[in-house]
Amino acid sequence: MTSARELKDHCIEAYNRHDVGGMMKHFADAGVLVTPAGIQEGRDQVAWYYSHWFSAFSDLKVTAWTLPTSCDPAVTEFTITGTHDGPFLLADGVELPGTGRRIALRGVSVCTIEDELIVTDRDYYDQLELYSQLGVPVAVGVA
Repeated sequence: MTSARELKDHCIEAYNRHDVGGMMKHFADAGVLVTPAGIQEGRDQVAWYYSHWFSAFSDLKVTAWTLPTSCDPAVTEFTITGTHDGPFLLADGVELPGTGRRIALRGVSVCTIEDELIVTDRDYYDQLELYSQLGVPVAVGVA
């Protein structure tokens, strides 16, 4: 029986190869990815999300640095690094052209499975930290 930890580890390996198909073979048809940018439901939306990041950051890599050995859910603390060299869709729908800036985001992922496929992957990272590193102005204060 495959554990959530094993599936998430396979996804991390595929992520670092920018192999979206390799990642999607571990997701259930109706698998859900939850991120600060929103919720992607089903393999097509999840695949689009990862493809978008790989296009915007051609050297994007994830480094997992804490991998608790629990079977389910799989919890992973990670750092994502990359260079913003392609268009990136911001939360407000504006597309930010490549800036050449480097990012380093710390985050946590919680991955659950059913029938040996990922049904929910919840990734938490600080979107303000991402925007700040990309040089995106962020309004401060109350309107």
